[in-house]
Amino acid sequence: METKAIICQSCGMPMQKDEDFGTNTDGTKSGEYCHFCFKDGGFTDEGITMEQKIDKLVEIAVSQMQIPKEKARAMAEDIIPKLARWRQS
Repeated sequence: METKAIICQSCGMPMQKDEDFGTNTDGTKSGEYCHFCFKDGGFTDEGITMEQKIDKLVEIAVSQMQIPKEKARAMAEDIIPKLARWRQS
């Protein structure tokens, strides 16, 4: 059986293990957000704009994943606006 990859709806990180998932106010795991973005029912970076989030993710991709800056920015600008937290209704 094939399982669909779950990605954080704030940053796009794949969530596969229990510890990858953020937590709701009652301590249960969030089905939408990772532990980097969501803790105790709230965003860890509350008030950040989508553009600021993209900049932050580009920095992480470059420094921790050694992805070239231009490629990281192109990926982030393609993925982030499509995620639930950032989609315009």
